[in-house]
Amino acid sequence: MGGINWVHLWGLTCLGMLVMSLCQENAAVYIVTMKKAPVSHYNGQFQKLCSSALSSGASGEFNTFNKPRKSCGTDKSYSSHLIRLQDSLLRKALKGQNYLKLYSYHYLINGFAVLITPTQADKLARRKEVSNVILDFSVRTDTTHTPEFLGLPNGAWVKEGGPEVAGEGVVIGFIDTGIDPTHPSFSDDLSLNQYPIPAHYSGVCEVTQDFPSGSCNRKLVGARHFAASAITRGIFNNSQDHASPFDGDGHGTHTASIAAGNHGIPVVVSNHQFGNASGMAPRAHIAVYKALYKSFGGFAADVVAAIDQAAEDGVDIISLSITPNRRPSGLATFFNPIDMSLLSAIKAGIFVVQAAGNTGPAPKSMSSFSPWIFSVGAATHDRIYNNYIVLGDNLTISGTGLASGTDGDSMYTLVSAMHALKNDSTDANGMYLGECQDPSYLNQDLVKGNILVCSYSIRFVLGLSSISQAIETATNVSAAGIIFYMDPFVLGFQINPTPMSIPGLIIPSPDDSKVFLQYYNNTLVRDNTTKSIIKFGGLAKILGGLTANYSNLAPKVMYYSARGPDPEDNSLTDADIMKPNVIAPGNLIWGAWSSEGADSAEFQVYLTGEKFAMISGTSMAAPHVAGLAALIKQKFPTFSPSAIASALSTTATLYDKLGGPIMAQRSYSNPDSTQSPATPFDMGSGFVNATAALDPGLIFDTGYDDFFSFLCGINGSSRVVLNYTSNNCGNTTMNGVNLNLPSITVALLNQSRTIVRTVTNIGSNETYSVSWSAPYGVALSVIPTKFSIFIGQKQNLTFILNATMNSSAASFGRIGLYGNQGHVAMIPLSVITKVIYNGTIS
Repeated sequence: MGGINWVHLWGLTCLGMLVMSLCQENAAVYIVTMKKAPVSHYNGQFQKLCSSALSSGASGEFNTFNKPRKSCGTDKSYSSHLIRLQDSLLRKALKGQNYLKLYSYHYLINGFAVLITPTQADKLARRKEVSNVILDFSVRTDTTHTPEFLGLPNGAWVKEGGPEVAGEGVVIGFIDTGIDPTHPSFSDDLSLNQYPIPAHYSGVCEVTQDFPSGSCNRKLVGARHFAASAITRGIFNNSQDHASPFDGDGHGTHTASIAAGNHGIPVVVSNHQFGNASGMAPRAHIAVYKALYKSFGGFAADVVAAIDQAAEDGVDIISLSITPNRRPSGLATFFNPIDMSLLSAIKAGIFVVQAAGNTGPAPKSMSSFSPWIFSVGAATHDRIYNNYIVLGDNLTISGTGLASGTDGDSMYTLVSAMHALKNDSTDANGMYLGECQDPSYLNQDLVKGNILVCSYSIRFVLGLSSISQAIETATNVSAAGIIFYMDPFVLGFQINPTPMSIPGLIIPSPDDSKVFLQYYNNTLVRDNTTKSIIKFGGLAKILGGLTANYSNLAPKVMYYSARGPDPEDNSLTDADIMKPNVIAPGNLIWGAWSSEGADSAEFQVYLTGEKFAMISGTSMAAPHVAGLAALIKQKFPTFSPSAIASALSTTATLYDKLGGPIMAQRSYSNPDSTQSPATPFDMGSGFVNATAALDPGLIFDTGYDDFFSFLCGINGSSRVVLNYTSNNCGNTTMNGVNLNLPSITVALLNQSRTIVRTVTNIGSNETYSVSWSAPYGVALSVIPTKFSIFIGQKQNLTFILNATMNSSAASFGRIGLYGNQGHVAMIPLSVITKVIYNGTIS
């Protein structure tokens, strides 16, 4: 990838003047794609590029590892040819005008990102060489014990030879906020075994002042950063965001460690020991492509550049814990630069996993759309940390906080910060005094030895107040502990168990907070005349929350996890695609943390330099699956991306630890009280089963050509498809129902539909029986109901669906393929609108 040099972007005055001049003309960043095929499509086949030149968006020096490289000068020559054509187009179309080319894309898509005015964008759009001109858009992040919960130590890891080799030889590329290379989760000196860098990976390690030479190793095999679009907007904060692969946020370090962090790293936070951490594939290799930043998130132009470089470097898996800030506009959600570049990644043999989004629990809230992307929702796992307070009337209230308890059985007086103010304290500086952010406002004589009571308001959510500052306040006034009650206006905000250096907890429920405040206020003794407080009568003790408990009611789908059905366009038309694909652990996940990391406001306690953090989101679920995919890739190196997706999907579990159905939370407020059995639009195929996925028996394989035909099948899409892929649709079209996916989703069943799936046997010679449960309002028949299949053989399955009622309410069924050698493949079946005759649908 070619383009601007970061040192010049920062250092040259003339370039700064150019950007300023363009900004005065309402310039913006546009992503331009050209009609000529990219390198990965060149000559109709994927060819690995063997070396990686200094690309746009990288500053400083680069060092590469001493490992064999292939020679493929044809591909490099073609890349240079594409870049020359791009530059020639800009010179001719915008002759004599100001513009700033930010990136050249040439591997997965042929195009570039450029800072131009709307008038210039129109000029480019009219050029015959140009396919698309799209305004850049913003993206965001979607933010231990889980290996045990997923059965890895006695299951998948054993099959791979133990954690010492699990995932070795597989490179996972992370498009995220970077990485802290000093973290022990990414060291390569923890084993005496040989640990070579995979020969097929050709990435480099960017060297800067805060990412010095030696930051990369045999574990962390490549690292770059991409921020050209952000810098041209003037929002890049070098002190916070780091113009290097270094993670100034924490999110990227966390996700990388979940997927591929080293095995057995002690988790110590606030001087408390919380066991040992391990990634899902602890011997997989990590390649970092930083395109998101602490202070502003990220932009599509930078993300596409990162994806393009990762594919060129030879990663096996791409993990994206990011989603767009808005649903893509246009003919269909699938037609956007990020998803279309990822389609080319699929053609290149790269498995792509993405967070489903934290926009649930509403229907059609998916933020990961395309069928070639493996979308992962968030679920609980069985480990929970509970903390409790016992009030003077013996009422017990649950809370959250990784903290010790108060001493013994002694009860301590409760003192609200609002009732412990010094006489001259006012709110003149705009600080909410009840949030305990400044000890200078408090009367230490009133608080000393007592439990300080603080409010948790929307200011914590916005980052204007922090738990760590409140704990510092409590320590400075010699409080025996601290309790936060929830402001009633803070609804639907995930409160993670926060490590505290003193006894303390947060009451996350507004209803429980109301009960707590009622007790506190009722026990105050006031002067009958002045109404001033003469005695604090409320008592409490904090029991402590450092010890984990284990629940059988897991997994369950978290309320924030985005839901299907998959919206095909901005009018929310349903697509014939099941989303999410699966769910995985995403709630309260321990992971590595950057030494300078602070994610959102609720995690500001980690600003003190903790090495681990517990956070939640579909951002945490996606890297679990990326790591499990690495285990599959290690065992089956020739598996296509769709074969990996199939193995993960057909073997997923539908039940919790007690054998009951997986439940899904349905509301932000009191989510457990509104839960009901999860459907495929909540959990996809189910909760990932790592061990079973390594021996799926049957797989459903789908290739690039099928996805291409699917896009051509969208009404009016032929020109858009040509613009993105440089290929004409012709007469080959396919709708989503007919993609050979390990699921069936029918948005509209108009009387009857016949659907075919093809399975391939990669297990053993086996005889399968087919059974099913039909969705409500649908009659289902399957041909054949029994079949024998040899290794490597394919078998067609025909499903005939007939509507038996008119309804627009989605209903769900399931098809099971049961082999006599123990293999089981499950296919979720979803039908939304059903029509048996022309008329009104109820």
